[in-house]
Amino acid sequence: MTASGRILNPLLAARVVSAEEAAALVPPGANVGMSGFTGAGYPKAVPRALARRIGAAHARGEPFRIGLWTGASTGPELDGALAEVEGIESRLPFQSDPAVRKLINGGRMHFVDMHLSHVAQQAWFGFLGRIDTAVVEVAGMLPDGRLIPSSSIGNNKTWLDQADRIILEVNNWFSDGFEGMHDVYYGTRLPPHRMPIPLVAAGDRIGEPYLRCDLSKVVAVVETHQPDRDTAFAAPDEISRAIAGHIIDFLQHEVARGRLPARTLLPIQSGVGNVANAVLAGLNEGPFEGMSAYTEVLQDGMLAMVDKGTLAHASATALSLSHAAAARFNANAAAYRDRIVLRPQEISNHPEVIRRLGTIAMNAMIEADIYGNVNSTHVMGSSIMNGIGGSGDFARNAYLSIFVTPSVAKGGAISCIVPFASHVDNTEHDVQVIVTEQGLADLRGLSPRQRAQVIIAQCAHLDYRPALRDYVARAARTAPGQHTPHLLDEAFSWHMRYLREGHM
Repeated sequence: MTASGRILNPLLAARVVSAEEAAALVPPGANVGMSGFTGAGYPKAVPRALARRIGAAHARGEPFRIGLWTGASTGPELDGALAEVEGIESRLPFQSDPAVRKLINGGRMHFVDMHLSHVAQQAWFGFLGRIDTAVVEVAGMLPDGRLIPSSSIGNNKTWLDQADRIILEVNNWFSDGFEGMHDVYYGTRLPPHRMPIPLVAAGDRIGEPYLRCDLSKVVAVVETHQPDRDTAFAAPDEISRAIAGHIIDFLQHEVARGRLPARTLLPIQSGVGNVANAVLAGLNEGPFEGMSAYTEVLQDGMLAMVDKGTLAHASATALSLSHAAAARFNANAAAYRDRIVLRPQEISNHPEVIRRLGTIAMNAMIEADIYGNVNSTHVMGSSIMNGIGGSGDFARNAYLSIFVTPSVAKGGAISCIVPFASHVDNTEHDVQVIVTEQGLADLRGLSPRQRAQVIIAQCAHLDYRPALRDYVARAARTAPGQHTPHLLDEAFSWHMRYLREGHM
């Protein structure tokens, strides 16, 4: 096979093979570190070829599964294809594919749900085992072998450094304008030799725009031409706009009290989703300008803020764009690269940097209990949805930690404010503000019993407030302790009734 103009290193050009030939180099039982973060920058050809190989092996009665490590979620050509043939033994640190989710919740795939800032360092510590193979998408290769990243960096630096063998996918769908947009920091060290990360503003560049690679470990190069998975965002609805309005009013209140800068606020972080996009749209229409973002994902709402100038600088580790926004970004990447920087997730999600910059963190949740404990990962306490992602990295270390959700789900059959969260991954100690379309609960400086009163009054749906207040009153009379009074048997039955009524 011949190499395209994107592969400028002669040694790597000589290793161009088909996806099937590359997939044949992945051994059964291997831990494979693949690129990809929120459906961006993941390999598209080798995983599908590997899935076909695994499916053929299973048809012959031969066991073949791998451990799959990524930056976060990927796309159907990777997670979906490998899940379809049940080719994944274990998965970390985050996923959003319905087929993967079904296998995890059916007990047929192990899932290690991790804070995204922890993955690279735990791999370096040796806590996760050996990485046999790295499969990483790039946008091009320089004559000296340095790699131009594509639409995400995630854990790619770590996979390339630690893997025994490397397979590279060169995706020439990405425009030449991507070169220079990335900032790969190679200054991290292991304890006890760690040094401060010299990043003091969201737009700072402290590394280099390329990934390094030991060329002797590259066993195959595969060429592709395919866009990332589209992220579909619905237009803001009444509920999303109400949540956005409450947040913007709150931020203006904080400005008036002298706790936030008047025009620029502090760097914002936002999770991915329709509610998050509505909040960003509200900020773009609000009184703020010259803002910055220090986040893990840049989605449509933030790109619109960059276009308008509301955001002067945006730092992330990946894109997560709709089809139209991705095409616009790709066509104008050169114009964006002075204002947008993509970093490794160990930097984009670094707790110390998040705290130093004073980030305003806004993340979604599945439910919150009356004391402010947040469940952002599990349905009914036992079925994983996607994973904790970066919400914990930001919530615990942010200047302001905000969690958002509609007040009800399943057409009103389920309250998202409950007496006792069925699973807790962001505790009351990390949650300062809860917002639903009903209102905003500022929990700062409040005891658990005070929090319960505010959350019910401000965030619970009107249909559920009487039952929640009744629970609090009876717990106050009969619970053995009155710091965080609970009726444990009844708290769990609050969830179980939805199963009995057939809502799941």
